[in-house]
Amino acid sequence: MTPRRWLVLGIASLMAVVMGLLLGAVDISWAGLVGSVTGSGSVESALVRSLRMPRVFLAFLVGGSLALSGASLQALVRNPLADPYLVGLSGGAGLGAVIAIALHLGGPWGVPLAAFAGALGTIAIVYRLSVVAGRRLDPHVLLLGGVVVGAFAGSLMSAVITLSSASELRSAMLWLLGGFGMASWPSLAVFAAYAIAPVGLLLASARGLDLLTLGEENAQHLGADVEVLKRRVYLSVAALTGAAVAVSGIIGFVGLVVPHVMRRWGAPLHRELLPAAFLAGGAFLVAADLLSRSLFRPLELPVGVVTALIGVPIFALQLKRSLA
Repeated sequence: MTPRRWLVLGIASLMAVVMGLLLGAVDISWAGLVGSVTGSGSVESALVRSLRMPRVFLAFLVGGSLALSGASLQALVRNPLADPYLVGLSGGAGLGAVIAIALHLGGPWGVPLAAFAGALGTIAIVYRLSVVAGRRLDPHVLLLGGVVVGAFAGSLMSAVITLSSASELRSAMLWLLGGFGMASWPSLAVFAAYAIAPVGLLLASARGLDLLTLGEENAQHLGADVEVLKRRVYLSVAALTGAAVAVSGIIGFVGLVVPHVMRRWGAPLHRELLPAAFLAGGAFLVAADLLSRSLFRPLELPVGVVTALIGVPIFALQLKRSLA
């Protein structure tokens, strides 16, 4: 991408964060926003520091992580329709969360930990299904295995929801649709610390992903250790997406739509695509979260609904242009 486009992307990301801090169920003045940074003791400043900042920053990190994961997974399986949740993580994490809600597991981390455990279990099953002759990780089997395991977990999840009481059913459905209503500084710190290694590994794999898009044999001839690369990318994507699901629920379309938009905007190579997708994904999810808590205030829509309403038309438009 040109320096001008990087500047536009950076400014758009910054504006999304600032608007996310200022607007919501209760609008914040510029004085309140500045006071939250300088340490003012006003009510507005305390609201920004304790509620808005962790929510907006967590939304940005989760959105960036999902977009980065989507771009990496699309190169891994060489399928432009690949999405982080297609590897079965949504079904496994959702099943873990629904079981935790049905069993009344207490504490603020009961549901996130159960969701993460469900995602890890799905990762292990899909990985074992995808390792075929000679312990070679087959991307096509990976995608099919993820769809099958995710569908099976989704069926179990539906059975648990059906057998649960009405209040538990509502809690489970709201969590499954995604949101940042429970965001806090501890959850932000945990996710940020957990995301450092997977994000670093994916960014470091940019050249290998470029080579992988040429085909495995060509990538091998050009010096890439294809099997190590595939395992590293898959495990990083799975771990990063599992952590995102644990803190925010299931939020779709970010990892599918954002990489396509960034490619068409001038970032075909992964050394540019991956950081561009991270910034754009973060800004997109912050904007979607802002809409979710502003459109019908004081009521709040699940952010997963907003990303779907925005993401489907954008993806349909991109698909039409690519076929034209």
